[in-house]
Amino acid sequence: MSRATLALRLLLPAFLIGAIVAISFLEAPLKFQAPGITIPLGLGIGRLVFTALNVLTGIALAVLTLVSLRRPRAGRAPLVLLGSIWLVYLAEIAVIRPVLNRRSDLVIAGSEAPGTDWAHYAYIAADVAVLALLVALVVVTVREVLPARAAPAVRAESRSAA
Repeated sequence: MSRATLALRLLLPAFLIGAIVAISFLEAPLKFQAPGITIPLGLGIGRLVFTALNVLTGIALAVLTLVSLRRPRAGRAPLVLLGSIWLVYLAEIAVIRPVLNRRSDLVIAGSEAPGTDWAHYAYIAADVAVLALLVALVVVTVREVLPARAAPAVRAESRSAA
């Protein structure tokens, strides 16, 4: 595997992990605490940011998929993990986001929307699932590229440290 391929297979998922944590779990709740941000304004900003994040992750995952397929003996695990991530994103985009968009449309238009619904929790669960799958993808990729003889030495060091 070339260094560029390895770099993409490791750095893209790591970057996506950081982007999801920063946007979904930090920016989203904090923006509503900023002075002067109304609920409709915060929802409009959130819609733009989450759309950009989904586009970014879609492009990055497409590149990562192509890189993984380029390697002749890439194991099944990376492809299964990438496929799982794609399925979660598909559910977010096709099922969860339309429900959230309808709710935010009501609030942005000045209407009263019902309280928190299942879609918020489903979106959070989907983001947590994507994070877990991305971490697993990084771990699988690192295990594929580590020299076979280094693995026992690492295990022996971790036992002696405990």
